[in-house]
Amino acid sequence: MADNARAKRLADLIREVVAQKLQRGIKDPRLGSHVTITDTRVTGDLREATVFYTVYGDDEDRKAAAAGLESAKGILRSEVGRAAGVKFTPTLTFVADALPDTARTIEDLLDKARTSDAKVREASAGASYAGDADPYRKPGSADETDETKTDETTE
Repeated sequence: MADNARAKRLADLIREVVAQKLQRGIKDPRLGSHVTITDTRVTGDLREATVFYTVYGDDEDRKAAAAGLESAKGILRSEVGRAAGVKFTPTLTFVADALPDTARTIEDLLDKARTSDAKVREASAGASYAGDADPYRKPGSADETDETKTDETTE
């Protein structure tokens, strides 16, 4: 078992090597400049690496990029082995990163909340309080003096 620091260093190296090779070395048109490597994780035994990527574009671009990465997996793995100098080069698994989709969902929910807040703000613009403006009792108010008088007379 390798220590976590070594696995982290290897994951960082894999991310850099794969990103550079995709940018400069792979001539597949499906892997244009719209593929970004976001994260890499390596198992504790340094045998398997998961490479997370995002694709700028629509669903067709994502499918094409996934197919391009699968076809370039061997070239990328040999480049990682050359750069890493480890006894066993980890197998690469490419996974589409869900972070952009999650961020888009959160942004949509925040937009809905903003519009709902704006509607409430518009509805309450000319409204007044149902009771007094300050509903809390203050010391020395009329209600409190009445209660103290009734307590004194009963004793």
